[in-house]
Amino acid sequence: MIALADCNSFFASVEKVFHPGLKGKPVCVLSSNDGNIVALTAEAKALGLRRGDPFFKVKDIMEKNGVAVFSGNLMLYAAMSKRVQSIMRRTVEHTECYSIDEQFLYLDGYEKRYDLVDLMRGMVRQIALWTDIPVSVGIARTKTLAKVASKFAKQYKGYGGVCMIDSDEKRRKALSMFELADVWGIGPRAFAKLGELGITAPLQFADKPGEWVRSHFHKPLYQTWMELNGYPCIDTAEIIRRQTITTSRSFGKMISSKEDLKASVASFAASCCSTLRGQGSSASCVSVFACSNRFREDLPQYGNIATQKLSTPSADTLEITAAAMELVERIYRPGILFKKSGVILSDIVSGCCHHILFDTVTRREERVELSETLDRMNHKYGLKTVGLAVAGGDNEVWKNKKEHLTPNYLTDIDQIMTVQI
Repeated sequence: MIALADCNSFFASVEKVFHPGLKGKPVCVLSSNDGNIVALTAEAKALGLRRGDPFFKVKDIMEKNGVAVFSGNLMLYAAMSKRVQSIMRRTVEHTECYSIDEQFLYLDGYEKRYDLVDLMRGMVRQIALWTDIPVSVGIARTKTLAKVASKFAKQYKGYGGVCMIDSDEKRRKALSMFELADVWGIGPRAFAKLGELGITAPLQFADKPGEWVRSHFHKPLYQTWMELNGYPCIDTAEIIRRQTITTSRSFGKMISSKEDLKASVASFAASCCSTLRGQGSSASCVSVFACSNRFREDLPQYGNIATQKLSTPSADTLEITAAAMELVERIYRPGILFKKSGVILSDIVSGCCHHILFDTVTRREERVELSETLDRMNHKYGLKTVGLAVAGGDNEVWKNKKEHLTPNYLTDIDQIMTVQI
C-alpha cells in the first residue's frame, strides 16, 4: 500500500503557525511580486476568494473582511516542509518527496505490525503537535488512488484525517464520487478529449477496456487508467525530473534599460541551472523571453522570445548565462517598459557533463564543479549569497515587491522569533 500525505493549504498554514491569532480567520498568501493568490484557508474561500485571483482585483474584499495577507516566503515554507517530512520519516522508513507539501509513504509490510489507518492518524497527530501543520493522508494500492483518497480525507472530517481505499468496492465508490478534472494525470487536453468521447466521470474511464484506452490516448493516460484500476505503474521520479525548467518573474517596478533586463535574466538563468544540476541533468536549449505590461494599454506593447541551441548539453551556469545574455541582445527593444522576463531550459538529458570532439568550452568539468560549489554555498549560507556579478544585488529595481513578507524565522538567526514573557 502507498500513502500520500498532503499538507492542507500549506503556505497559509505555515503563516498561521507563526501568527497564532489567525486561527479560524481568513488567510491568503500571494505569489511573487504580490500578484495573485496562491494559497488560502477555507475561511477565505467562504468569502468567494479563489486561488489565482489577482490581488488588486480582490483587495477591497480582503480589507472589508479582515483577511490576513502575506507575501509568499518560499524559504520559510521549505524549512517547515523539511520539518514535516522528517516527522514522516520517523514513522515510515521509505518515503518520497513529491512536492513541497506532498510526500509519498511506502507502507508495504507495515500492515503486518500496524493498523495502517491508526498508524497514519498517529503521524498526523504528531505533525500537528510538533509543527501545528494540518495533514491529510490517503492510502491505496496506487499513487493515483492515494491522491484520490487524500482529497476525501481533506474534504470529510469523519475520516479523521486519513482515508484508505483498500477494496474494489471502495475504489469504485470513490471514483463515482470524484471529479474527472481532479484526477492526477488528467490534464486539460485529456479532459477535453475524454469529454468528446462521452467520458465525464473517473469510474467511466476506469471501466473502459484497456485496448480502447491505448487506441485513443498515449502512454501517460494509459498509466493513469491502470492506476485507477489498482495496478501501480507510475514512477514519480520520472515526473519529478522536469523536461523543461522555467524561471520567470514580474518585476516590482517596470524597467527600460538593457542592463536591468540582463540582470533579471542572469538571475533567472542561475536559478534554472541550480534546479537543472539538482536533478542531475543538462540542457541543450536556452530560451529567453521578455514582455511589457499588458494591463497598461497607455504604454507601447511588446513581447518577444528567442532561443539558442548549445553545442552540447550543459549544466554550467557560466555557459548558459552567456547564451542568455546573447538572447537578451536579440530581443531587447529601446523605449519599452518591460514588466516581466524569464528563462526556459529545454531538451533536457541526464548527466551534468557531456563531451564532444570540437568543444569550444575548455575545462568543462571544472566549470560544472565550480557551479556545484556555488550551489553548496548558497544552500549553506542562504539563497543567492554567491552569484554572477551580472545578476546584480538585492536592491535591483526589478526585484519582486513583497510588502507583506513574514521573516525567515527558521533559517536566519537575525530574524529568529522573540517571545516576550
